[in-house]
Amino acid sequence: MNKFFYTFGNGAAEGKASMRDLLGGKGANLAEMNRIGVPVPPGVTITTEVCTLFTEKGADQVMKMIWEDLEKSVHHIEQLTNTTFGDKMNPCLVSVRSGARASMPGMMDTILNLGLNDQAVEGLAKKTGNERFAWDSYRRFIQMYGDVVMGLKPESKEDIDPFEEIIEEIKDLKKVDCDNDLTTEDLKEMVGLFKEAIHSKLGVDFPTDPWQQLKGAIEAVFNSWMNDRAILYRRLNNIPAEWGTAVNIQAMVFGNMGNSSATGVAFTRDAATGEDIFNGEYLVNAQGEDVVAGTRTPQQITKEGSQRWAKLQDVDEKTRVSLFPSLEEAMPEIYGELNKVQQKLEDHYCDMQDLEFTIQEGKLWILQTRNGKRTGPAMVKIALDLLEENKITEKEAILSVDPAKLDELLHPVFKTESVAKAEKIGKGLPASPGAATGQVVFFADEVVKYEKAILVRIETSPEDLEGMHLAQGILTARGGMTSHAAVVARGMGKCCISGAGEIHIDYKNRSFKANGKELKQGDWISIDGSTGFVYNGMIDTKAPSVDGYFSGLMTLTDKYANMKVRTNADSPKDAQIAREFGAQGIGLCRTEHMFFDGERIKVMREMILAKDTEGRCKALNKLLPFQREDFEGILRAMEGFGVTIRLLDPPLHEFVPHQVAQQEELSKELNISIEEIQKTIHDLEEFNPMLGHRGCRLGNTYPEITEMQARAILEATIQLKKEGVDARPEIMVPLIGTVKELQMQVDIIHATAKKVFEENNMTVDYLVGTMIEIPRAALTADKVAEIADFFSFGTNDLTQMTFGYSRDDVGKFLPIYIEKGILKHDPFEVLDQEGVGQLVRMGTEKGRNTKPNLKVGICGEHGGEPSSVMFCNTVNMDYVSCSPYRVPIARLASAHAEITQKKRNNETIA
Repeated sequence: MNKFFYTFGNGAAEGKASMRDLLGGKGANLAEMNRIGVPVPPGVTITTEVCTLFTEKGADQVMKMIWEDLEKSVHHIEQLTNTTFGDKMNPCLVSVRSGARASMPGMMDTILNLGLNDQAVEGLAKKTGNERFAWDSYRRFIQMYGDVVMGLKPESKEDIDPFEEIIEEIKDLKKVDCDNDLTTEDLKEMVGLFKEAIHSKLGVDFPTDPWQQLKGAIEAVFNSWMNDRAILYRRLNNIPAEWGTAVNIQAMVFGNMGNSSATGVAFTRDAATGEDIFNGEYLVNAQGEDVVAGTRTPQQITKEGSQRWAKLQDVDEKTRVSLFPSLEEAMPEIYGELNKVQQKLEDHYCDMQDLEFTIQEGKLWILQTRNGKRTGPAMVKIALDLLEENKITEKEAILSVDPAKLDELLHPVFKTESVAKAEKIGKGLPASPGAATGQVVFFADEVVKYEKAILVRIETSPEDLEGMHLAQGILTARGGMTSHAAVVARGMGKCCISGAGEIHIDYKNRSFKANGKELKQGDWISIDGSTGFVYNGMIDTKAPSVDGYFSGLMTLTDKYANMKVRTNADSPKDAQIAREFGAQGIGLCRTEHMFFDGERIKVMREMILAKDTEGRCKALNKLLPFQREDFEGILRAMEGFGVTIRLLDPPLHEFVPHQVAQQEELSKELNISIEEIQKTIHDLEEFNPMLGHRGCRLGNTYPEITEMQARAILEATIQLKKEGVDARPEIMVPLIGTVKELQMQVDIIHATAKKVFEENNMTVDYLVGTMIEIPRAALTADKVAEIADFFSFGTNDLTQMTFGYSRDDVGKFLPIYIEKGILKHDPFEVLDQEGVGQLVRMGTEKGRNTKPNLKVGICGEHGGEPSSVMFCNTVNMDYVSCSPYRVPIARLASAHAEITQKKRNNETIA
């Protein structure tokens, strides 16, 4: 039988860090911390396999199956804490927490103080001699259990939480501002009102049997694996649903037992910048949820951090020391112990750690450690710093940086001159760097209504995840650097300001006041997550400057990557940007994009409306100098690297005017009757243009188009050669399905080349290849390779034709398909390796069987998606190609792919 329960505590553990797939990240690390001597409250982890069974078989069957082992596990906690679960005088109290193998902060449910009831709370009060603490713990438990397990929620998004409403009423009645100012009698009254609210609103009583409480909490945690926010988080972070979550049942330690107790969250390095400085926040006489919620102003752990915080908040030194002292100043011995633990954990895991801790009456306990969420810039800096410190290897440094998060280094920043003129209306903590401009939105589900939005909340919660994902940035009135908004925003790479106390939010009226101004939903604001400033209105942005850490990482990737990275670029400007990001050539230059500017579109339309070959040639001769100039610029920008230029691909109807006014204007310019123009446009219309008269079909029916483009490419190359520029054109024939289609185009290109070379008394090197985007071309790739110098897989069209999906219409059903699990990913974003990928693999293998040195690449946007790049590496492609700003991502992904593949091959051989 499978072992479903793994115990830990008192320096021993049945699990270890390498068992995260089975124990989840939290459970594996709790076990590991026990093994290395870190003080951890005892407990037990229920494995992720039970979650899978829970989903398949249902709660009743699974709870019966595990109940006997559950009782034994609770007994283990009782023995190590010298308490008894369900006892009135010496109750064993536990927390019940989720713990998936991948960190999902705040997405699933947690219960604290489980085991309390009306009798046990009296016993806890007598045992500790602290009646207020006992009743504070009880009211917290009822509030959390009533919400998470029993489902007592606000009736609408504008309404206050029912429990918080009771708390606020009592505080108003007692004329106190802080929860800690409430007396024991206040808390007793609150407990009674909480239970009344549960009974009146849900029609059931709050459970008093601790075993019933434990059963409900375990079921709630397993159920939370499939709640909406967890599903969304998994989708955003590519976490498989079949992984499941573990459940950790752990003895409670209390940070709310008075002024010698506290709770906090800490990071071994700065999660926003990557700076090697211990930092975090804590609260005296509090439990963990208080720090994250931001209902009280959190204090900094280090003195240096506290002084930085005070400067940001304009708090003078005297006030800081008296009201907001750091842990280092308030509890120096505990701080010293915590500082040693954080260094021990980072050294052990060889990565930045995010840890939760509780101080119970002067004793330090560590409740969790995990590799900390961090911004893209911090991720790069931490990786290279750890490498410099000899804590990790070069390969480990590369693998520790998520390719997708490199995108954050390329986010725009505010223009200095624009910021200088902008009106400041508030300031908070710079929780996640970056610049964002958008319209104010107060509720997460309304963000989707705006093209650009700033989500403005008093504080965020896991239910806000989708709105946070869609927003340009996040602004909260409460919370610190470890609040929910801050942690999740950093993980997403979103700009975020937290704890902007000058912002006063009115949800009902959808407005906020700041600096004497009132802004309503839809008004524009700008936020700077690097400085914490909030500005009225829109601020212009500019491209960021990348620092030496970025360059250092890119140098490392080139050392280990096998595949080259090219770019998709249609202009010299884009080519130059991509080259600065390290692109080694152009994998796709779309020539049709060159025909839409000014005079060119008029000449293009003249060519389309020509009645015969002579008329078309006359118009094409006018286009020739434009094309030649374009190719000169692009080839010059990419000197020394191959430039793949795709011949005209779209159907001709895309170039003609479809509005009557434009048709009338064209009629006057070309001296052609509007009736004749409209007839031609009608004749060009197709039922399915994607499968119609386009690509090589255009070049074979109108060979003069191919002749003109080939001439322009080769004449541009000759001119550059005269100037001493190393230009390397690769002419690509699109959309071939048969060998003869390609052969006809190749013959035209070579014949044109011969003429150009004779006219100029000079030759240049060039390649002629094809785009594999029709399944038949992949199936007959061995024959195609007899003619082609190279293959470039156009996976956008190959995906359309393999699935039979139109990219223009897929939005009507694809989200539902992903939601229902019919597809795991959007196949236009992530390469379908089982279907489309097998055509790519087959085409590559067949082509190289015919021509071993055949150059092979991919030029769809899949070329910048990390998992797709990994696949391309496994089929031994020479390069991937993507848009300019995705080049760094593809370069890192290419290095990831090669390191991972070699590691896997070595393991297989071993």
